[in-house]
Amino acid sequence: MGRPPLRIAVVGVGHLGRHHARILSSLDGVRLTAVVDIDEARARQVAATSGATPFTDAGDVLAEVDAVTIAVPTEQHVEVALPFLARGIPTLVEKPMARTLVEADRLIDAAARTGATLAVGHTERYNPAVAAALPLVTTPRFVEVHRLGVFSERSLDIDVVFDLMIHDLDVVTALVRSEVASLEAVGVPVLSPRVDIANARLRFASGCIANLTASRISRERVRKLRFFQPDMYVSIDYAGQELDAFRLVRAGRERPAIEGGRLDLPREEPLARELADFVRAAREGGRPIVDGEAGRRALALAQRVAEAMGTVT
Repeated sequence: MGRPPLRIAVVGVGHLGRHHARILSSLDGVRLTAVVDIDEARARQVAATSGATPFTDAGDVLAEVDAVTIAVPTEQHVEVALPFLARGIPTLVEKPMARTLVEADRLIDAAARTGATLAVGHTERYNPAVAAALPLVTTPRFVEVHRLGVFSERSLDIDVVFDLMIHDLDVVTALVRSEVASLEAVGVPVLSPRVDIANARLRFASGCIANLTASRISRERVRKLRFFQPDMYVSIDYAGQELDAFRLVRAGRERPAIEGGRLDLPREEPLARELADFVRAAREGGRPIVDGEAGRRALALAQRVAEAMGTVT
């Protein structure tokens, strides 16, 4: 006999949460039991399209679910997630996982006390191009990142570092695999009271330098990441899910030759891969690819960048 479906709820069904509901409602072995939003009309609308029951209070579904994903504003993450973690319910919290490291530690400690799975929604880590780059990026010496987006009224309660750059801080540190020894950063508020464009230069203990630019005031959308290492260049286009790799081949040749090109990758929705990984971890009691500790590391580095810019989060 097969296992019963995993009963899951989505708390917060705004711009991102409604995609959680869409994907979870179609995943094998999952039953989207509830969607929760303080906007009753929005909860009903998303519930109608996903087959779930609408609620306006997360506390009403605590006894009804086996797992939960939380996509409410960052300042509400702790108050919404803690009751689920206290019951041992696997919980995925969108990025950034909390406003402060103290709050992040509260979530991690709560999960540790009950043994609950804690995942953080750093979706780019699930991008097929990033996953394929992991075994290729071995000794990076220089990294260049550009994440440019057009202006939106969404997420203006946080700096662009916590809104956009934090994705790349997570991916770069995962691929460089070295501690950040020092950093410099500058940020400018342009169209909002918060920093809208930022640049950070990270020096890793390995000697690698990473230069990251994030903007939410561009006229075009760019999401690219490039790694340079001895005899190899690796380029990732997040949006296109494209990976180019070129290698300098010396052995057995009179002259070195450049070989490589675009790798053939399956196109998959990163959020769907993320949610499938969370469901797997929730069922098996294992660790998701981006767990609470990984989410905390990204948040800690983002805060270091903000401090170097002289901004207050």
